[in-house]
Amino acid sequence: MEPAIAARKSKMTDIALQKTARTEVNAGIVLALGRRSIVLVGMMGAGKSSIGRRLAARLGIPFVDADTEIETAAGMTIPEIFAKHGEPYFRAGEARVIARLLEGGPQVLATGGGAVMDANSRALIAQRGVSVWLKADIEVLLRRTRRRGDRPLSSHIATLLPQREPYYAQSDIVVQSRDEPHDDIVDELVSALCRKLGTFGASS
Repeated sequence: MEPAIAARKSKMTDIALQKTARTEVNAGIVLALGRRSIVLVGMMGAGKSSIGRRLAARLGIPFVDADTEIETAAGMTIPEIFAKHGEPYFRAGEARVIARLLEGGPQVLATGGGAVMDANSRALIAQRGVSVWLKADIEVLLRRTRRRGDRPLSSHIATLLPQREPYYAQSDIVVQSRDEPHDDIVDELVSALCRKLGTFGASS
Protein backbone atom coordinates (compact mmCIF):
# COMPACT_ATOMS: atom_id res chain seq x y z
CA MET A 1 0.00 0.00 0.00
CA GLU A 2 1.35 3.43 -0.91
CA PRO A 3 2.33 5.64 2.07
CA ALA A 4 -0.13 8.41 1.10
CA ILE A 5 -3.05 5.97 0.93
CA ALA A 6 -2.03 4.36 4.22
CA ALA A 7 -1.85 7.80 5.87
CA ARG A 8 -5.33 8.72 4.62
CA LYS A 9 -6.77 5.45 5.88
CA SER A 10 -5.08 5.92 9.25
CA LYS A 11 -6.51 9.45 9.53
CA MET A 12 -9.99 8.22 8.64
CA THR A 13 -9.70 5.50 11.28
CA ASP A 14 -8.63 8.05 13.90
CA ILE A 15 -11.59 10.30 13.06
CA ALA A 16 -13.99 7.37 13.29
CA LEU A 17 -12.57 6.36 16.66
CA GLN A 18 -12.87 9.94 17.94
CA LYS A 19 -16.51 10.11 16.84
CA THR A 20 -17.24 6.78 18.51
CA ALA A 21 -15.57 7.91 21.74
CA ARG A 22 -17.52 11.20 21.74
CA THR A 23 -20.79 9.32 21.16
CA GLU A 24 -20.02 7.03 24.10
CA VAL A 25 -19.21 10.00 26.34
CA ASN A 26 -22.45 11.75 25.40
CA ALA A 27 -24.51 8.60 25.91
CA GLY A 28 -22.87 8.07 29.31
CA ILE A 29 -23.85 11.55 30.46
CA VAL A 30 -27.46 11.16 29.34
CA LEU A 31 -27.69 7.74 31.00
CA ALA A 32 -26.28 9.10 34.26
CA LEU A 33 -28.71 12.03 34.20
CA GLY A 34 -31.75 9.77 34.14
CA ARG A 35 -34.73 12.10 34.47
CA ARG A 36 -32.64 15.02 35.70
CA SER A 37 -32.00 18.19 33.72
CA ILE A 38 -28.79 20.11 33.14
CA VAL A 39 -29.81 23.51 34.50
CA LEU A 40 -27.82 26.54 33.34
CA VAL A 41 -27.78 29.50 35.70
CA GLY A 42 -26.03 32.84 35.54
CA MET A 43 -26.52 36.45 34.61
CA MET A 44 -28.05 37.69 31.40
CA GLY A 45 -25.30 37.80 28.81
CA ALA A 46 -23.51 34.73 30.20
CA GLY A 47 -24.44 32.70 27.10
CA LYS A 48 -26.97 30.32 28.64
CA SER A 49 -29.11 30.11 25.53
CA SER A 50 -26.38 29.91 22.90
CA ILE A 51 -24.15 27.53 24.87
CA GLY A 52 -27.17 25.59 26.09
CA ARG A 53 -28.37 24.94 22.54
CA ARG A 54 -24.96 23.65 21.53
CA LEU A 55 -24.71 21.44 24.62
CA ALA A 56 -28.17 19.97 24.01
CA ALA A 57 -27.29 19.27 20.37
CA ARG A 58 -24.04 17.61 21.45
CA LEU A 59 -25.85 15.34 23.91
CA GLY A 60 -28.88 14.71 21.70
CA ILE A 61 -31.41 15.96 24.26
CA PRO A 62 -33.92 18.85 24.12
CA PHE A 63 -33.01 22.45 24.89
CA VAL A 64 -35.57 24.54 26.76
CA ASP A 65 -35.37 28.26 27.54
CA ALA A 66 -37.36 29.14 30.66
CA ASP A 67 -37.84 32.77 29.59
CA THR A 68 -39.40 31.67 26.30
CA GLU A 69 -41.69 29.28 28.16
CA ILE A 70 -42.72 32.05 30.56
CA GLU A 71 -43.62 34.35 27.66
CA THR A 72 -45.61 31.57 26.00
CA ALA A 73 -47.50 30.79 29.20
CA ALA A 74 -48.26 34.47 29.87
CA GLY A 75 -49.06 35.39 26.28
CA MET A 76 -46.81 38.46 26.53
CA THR A 77 -43.15 39.36 26.56
CA ILE A 78 -41.13 39.60 29.77
CA PRO A 79 -40.88 43.42 29.53
CA GLU A 80 -44.68 43.51 29.15
CA ILE A 81 -45.11 41.27 32.22
CA PHE A 82 -42.85 43.58 34.27
CA ALA A 83 -44.65 46.70 33.03
CA LYS A 84 -48.17 45.36 33.58
CA HIS A 85 -47.79 43.25 36.71
CA GLY A 86 -44.42 44.02 38.30
CA GLU A 87 -41.45 41.87 39.26
CA PRO A 88 -43.05 39.86 42.14
CA TYR A 89 -45.75 38.62 39.78
CA PHE A 90 -43.12 37.67 37.20
CA ARG A 91 -41.00 35.82 39.76
CA ALA A 92 -43.98 33.81 40.98
CA GLY A 93 -44.81 32.78 37.43
CA GLU A 94 -41.15 32.01 36.74
CA ALA A 95 -41.00 29.66 39.73
CA ARG A 96 -44.12 27.81 38.55
CA VAL A 97 -42.77 27.42 35.02
CA ILE A 98 -39.38 26.15 36.23
CA ALA A 99 -41.06 23.63 38.52
CA ARG A 100 -43.08 22.33 35.56
CA LEU A 101 -40.10 22.22 33.22
CA LEU A 102 -37.96 20.30 35.72
CA GLU A 103 -40.36 17.38 35.38
CA GLY A 104 -39.41 16.98 31.73
CA GLY A 105 -35.77 15.84 31.86
CA PRO A 106 -33.35 14.86 30.60
CA GLN A 107 -32.90 18.21 28.90
CA VAL A 108 -30.75 21.31 28.96
CA LEU A 109 -32.71 24.06 30.73
CA ALA A 110 -31.58 27.69 30.55
CA THR A 111 -33.01 29.75 33.41
CA GLY A 112 -33.43 33.48 33.80
CA GLY A 113 -30.78 35.42 35.69
CA GLY A 114 -32.87 35.82 38.84
CA ALA A 115 -34.41 32.35 38.98
CA VAL A 116 -32.03 31.11 41.68
CA MET A 117 -33.16 33.84 44.06
CA ASP A 118 -36.29 31.79 44.77
CA ALA A 119 -35.61 29.24 47.53
CA ASN A 120 -38.14 26.73 46.20
CA SER A 121 -36.65 26.90 42.71
CA ARG A 122 -33.17 26.34 44.13
CA ALA A 123 -34.40 23.29 46.04
CA LEU A 124 -36.11 21.84 42.96
CA ILE A 125 -33.05 22.44 40.80
CA ALA A 126 -30.89 20.65 43.37
CA GLN A 127 -33.35 17.75 43.49
CA ARG A 128 -34.15 17.36 39.80
CA GLY A 129 -31.13 18.76 38.05
CA VAL A 130 -27.40 19.19 37.75
CA SER A 131 -26.80 22.91 38.01
CA VAL A 132 -24.14 24.69 35.95
CA TRP A 133 -23.11 28.28 36.61
CA LEU A 134 -21.91 29.99 33.45
CA LYS A 135 -19.71 32.51 35.20
CA ALA A 136 -18.77 35.60 33.24
CA ASP A 137 -16.76 38.65 34.26
CA ILE A 138 -18.80 41.81 34.61
CA GLU A 139 -16.95 43.46 31.69
CA VAL A 140 -18.05 40.59 29.45
CA LEU A 141 -21.65 40.79 30.68
CA LEU A 142 -21.85 44.55 30.18
CA ARG A 143 -20.38 44.32 26.70
CA ARG A 144 -22.79 41.58 25.65
CA THR A 145 -25.90 43.26 27.07
CA ARG A 146 -25.11 46.90 26.27
CA ARG A 147 -27.26 46.92 23.14
CA ARG A 148 -30.02 44.69 24.47
CA GLY A 149 -33.23 46.28 25.61
CA ASP A 150 -35.31 43.11 25.84
CA ARG A 151 -34.77 42.47 29.57
CA PRO A 152 -36.13 44.88 32.20
CA LEU A 153 -33.15 44.55 34.58
CA SER A 154 -30.35 44.58 31.99
CA SER A 155 -29.23 48.07 33.07
CA HIS A 156 -28.69 46.90 36.67
CA ILE A 157 -26.11 44.17 36.10
CA ALA A 158 -23.45 45.82 38.28
CA THR A 159 -25.89 45.92 41.19
CA LEU A 160 -27.49 42.52 40.65
CA LEU A 161 -24.32 40.47 40.11
CA PRO A 162 -22.95 40.66 43.69
CA GLN A 163 -26.43 39.89 45.05
CA ARG A 164 -26.84 36.79 42.90
CA GLU A 165 -23.32 35.38 42.85
CA PRO A 166 -23.58 33.64 46.26
CA TYR A 167 -26.56 31.67 44.92
CA TYR A 168 -24.92 30.94 41.57
CA ALA A 169 -21.88 29.68 43.49
CA GLN A 170 -23.97 26.87 45.01
CA SER A 171 -24.11 25.22 41.58
CA ASP A 172 -22.78 21.71 41.03
CA ILE A 173 -20.48 22.88 38.22
CA VAL A 174 -18.87 26.23 37.44
CA VAL A 175 -17.62 26.98 33.92
CA GLN A 176 -16.14 30.30 32.85
CA SER A 177 -18.06 31.93 30.01
CA ARG A 178 -15.70 34.05 27.96
CA ASP A 179 -15.15 35.40 24.47
CA GLU A 180 -13.97 32.14 22.94
CA PRO A 181 -15.76 29.76 20.55
CA HIS A 182 -18.80 28.36 22.32
CA ASP A 183 -17.93 24.86 21.17
CA ASP A 184 -14.76 25.10 23.30
CA ILE A 185 -16.87 25.98 26.33
CA VAL A 186 -19.21 23.09 25.53
CA ASP A 187 -16.16 20.79 25.50
CA GLU A 188 -15.28 22.01 29.01
CA LEU A 189 -18.87 21.52 30.11
CA VAL A 190 -18.96 17.95 28.83
CA SER A 191 -15.73 17.13 30.68
CA ALA A 192 -17.07 18.73 33.87
CA LEU A 193 -20.31 16.76 33.57
CA CYS A 194 -18.32 13.54 33.17
CA ARG A 195 -16.39 14.29 36.35
CA LYS A 196 -19.52 15.26 38.28
CA LEU A 197 -21.53 12.25 37.12
CA GLY A 198 -18.65 9.79 37.25
CA THR A 199 -19.05 8.76 33.62
CA PHE A 200 -16.65 7.62 30.92
CA GLY A 201 -14.49 10.38 29.46
CA ALA A 202 -13.87 12.38 32.63
CA SER A 203 -10.23 12.85 31.68
CA SER A 204 -10.90 13.84 28.06
